[in-house]
Amino acid sequence: MEGAASSPAKPRAGRPLHEIETWIFDLDNTLYPASCRLFAEIEERMAAFIMAELGLAREAAHALRRHFYTSHGTTLRGLMIEYALEPTRFLDYVHAINLAAVLPDAALGAALAKLTGRKLIFTNSTTRHAERVLARLGLAAHFDAIHDIVACAYRPKPDPAAYAGLLRRHAIDPQSAAMVEDMAKNLAPAAALGMTTIWVKGGPHAEEDGHGATIHHAVEALAPFLAGVGARG
Repeated sequence: MEGAASSPAKPRAGRPLHEIETWIFDLDNTLYPASCRLFAEIEERMAAFIMAELGLAREAAHALRRHFYTSHGTTLRGLMIEYALEPTRFLDYVHAINLAAVLPDAALGAALAKLTGRKLIFTNSTTRHAERVLARLGLAAHFDAIHDIVACAYRPKPDPAAYAGLLRRHAIDPQSAAMVEDMAKNLAPAAALGMTTIWVKGGPHAEEDGHGATIHHAVEALAPFLAGVGARG
């Protein structure tokens, strides 16, 4: 009826998880818990880089970092667009972090081993960072490929171009794929393409508000959730 308030959009059910052929995993705060606080260290190194590069005080550097994140998706993208920064120096510097807080995760490894289908990493970080983290977790053998920010031509999630490039490079049928991510906003483009989406709660940017219609599964802990999928497969 004209003038009636519309009901909130409801997510489609998503593909049954035992039918998923390609599993796409975010890396940071998804495969290891946010309590490791790696991203806090990365943010500090981002600010330190900006301080040295642009001659800013620490508070101003963090403010600019937050502006870049809001306006461009990542600090790197903002520096590239607004300051014509060559990305390699930045990426090498900000990912030179101590990974001692990341511990082997045998439970997640066992769950991944039982999960049928390809398993890929899709990250706004670098392949080198992903390899280091996976080695610490003891999970490297479970993944077929890493699609990093360089492979995305430095266009980060949730830029739709990053997802299009991922599908092209790895010949993924989105209707038979699932994406696992701690940032709800990064699941919206995946759902729009037809992927089944899994939101891991508890990350530093855990902002479900406004994205509920693109989340098919919301989980507190990834390993037991995936173990349940593998047991049903």
